[in-house]
Amino acid sequence: MIKILLCNDDGFQAAGIIALYHALCKMPNVSVEVIAPEHNNSAKSNALTLNAPLYVYDSQGDSRTNGFRYVNGTPADCMHIALTGLLGYQPDLVVSGINNGANMGDDTVYSGTVGAAMEGYLFGVPAIAFSQTKKGWAHLDDAAAYAASLVGKLLPGLDKKLPPWLLNVNIPNLPNSQIKGLQVTRLGRRHAAEPVVTQQSPRGETMYWIGAAGPAKDDAMGTDFHATREGFVSVTPLQCDMTDLDRLPFWAQSFS
Repeated sequence: MIKILLCNDDGFQAAGIIALYHALCKMPNVSVEVIAPEHNNSAKSNALTLNAPLYVYDSQGDSRTNGFRYVNGTPADCMHIALTGLLGYQPDLVVSGINNGANMGDDTVYSGTVGAAMEGYLFGVPAIAFSQTKKGWAHLDDAAAYAASLVGKLLPGLDKKLPPWLLNVNIPNLPNSQIKGLQVTRLGRRHAAEPVVTQQSPRGETMYWIGAAGPAKDDAMGTDFHATREGFVSVTPLQCDMTDLDRLPFWAQSFS
């Protein structure tokens, strides 16, 4: 039996995780356990809660989320406590999503969806993050079915004791009959974010809202932006080592 641990960043009641859970549960010889945030935690990246206690609750009163557990913390919190004691076992695969909107290019640095998957990867568990490229959940059941089929292709490799891997997957909001295929891509880049938005509160204080993400800057062929724009599912292998290997000699010489 393959054990999958499922999380997201939109919250345990979000349509994306519910659709993905039910799609994964249809797979033979697979068990799926959900431990997800209580509320929306978009753009929380790998943040951990270190200055407040975390609580785990069982979902009640909603047949769509029966059996789900949720945490009053971030996506990374969910995976961290699950993998360091809550579960009592190590899952074979961590899956995160389906996110309500794209996680491409620079988005991956901020993404709580990717952050949850990355937490699993840091603990030595293969992990995959799924997102739809547009908000609104259009053709969500198709995306969930596609995600489950992709997971099914990866399951045989889990028995080979390969080093853990981390994949970021973006699925166009299209019927599966209109998806042209899958491309393995690199991350593109965005322009700088839009300016901060300011408003006055009822008490006369200035409020600041983070501006919208910038448009695509590097969306050339081979990037996740290009692939999804052309109707392909984008799969980008990620790593956590941020060392600037090419410039190690430069900095060694600078400090000599």
